[in-house]
Amino acid sequence: MDLSAAALLLSITIDIDPDIGKIFGLTISWHGLFTAIGIICGVSLSVYLARVDGIPSDVGQELALVSVISAIVGARLFFVFEHWDRFENDLAAIVTDITEGGITLYGGLIGGVLGGVIYGAFHRWPIAIGLDAAGPGMILGQGLGRIGDLINGEHLANASDLPWAFVYTHPNTLGELGVSVHPVAGGYELLGDFVILALLLLVARRFIKVPGWLFCTYMILYSVMRFGLSEMRIDEQTVDGIPVPQIVAAVIVGLAFILAGVIRRFPGQVTEEWEDRVLGPPSDTESEDESTPAPA
Repeated sequence: MDLSAAALLLSITIDIDPDIGKIFGLTISWHGLFTAIGIICGVSLSVYLARVDGIPSDVGQELALVSVISAIVGARLFFVFEHWDRFENDLAAIVTDITEGGITLYGGLIGGVLGGVIYGAFHRWPIAIGLDAAGPGMILGQGLGRIGDLINGEHLANASDLPWAFVYTHPNTLGELGVSVHPVAGGYELLGDFVILALLLLVARRFIKVPGWLFCTYMILYSVMRFGLSEMRIDEQTVDGIPVPQIVAAVIVGLAFILAGVIRRFPGQVTEEWEDRVLGPPSDTESEDESTPAPA
């Protein structure tokens, strides 16, 4: 038995059709299903965290709706930017071909954040606290969405003979049929997303004392992970040999540090609920001092 045959035997076989079926003529895919589940669960978590920190549920839901729409637009535009050669002679395809796929995760994240921040700033809502609520919801949605990638196998990766490598055997797979590969998107990144989620909820949310810094932590953790995983992906656009996601990841890490510095100096509006959770309720002495009238 040669090494390639042994690798196939030791690998994890995925033999699932990427498409679930059709409803009213529309193709329902596992990727679309888990993307929808990820959006619902991510938005629900963010709205809950925002409510805990004093942002009413209706405000959180309104922000979430604007962010989701902005994320879809951003994801499509970023994909078009990366694959401009496919659209430069057919601009209408930017809109008409969206049902055939073609979105980019980073574009969705950037578009969603920008849309939510601009909308929140227009209404003068507490932006930094809203971002802190958005971070865990975003990484939860990303992790659940990656389950669809696990089934599809669409993000091509380097070959591997490790026992946890994936082999896609269904004839409709979007991956390379019958080749043992690293499970980058549907394995490593999926698990990494949930590790980041745990760090944000159990560590960052507990110990970080500056509003907005939890979101900056999310930006850094995800970007560092995505930068590293790009080394095992073989389907990414490059600029002078550097994968575009690595360039974007490096830029986002830099922006995260800049944003952290700006927020540290100008934290913006802070709610009483956030102060009570993060800084603790005022002590009895402080309460008495505030209630005691100043001497004439």
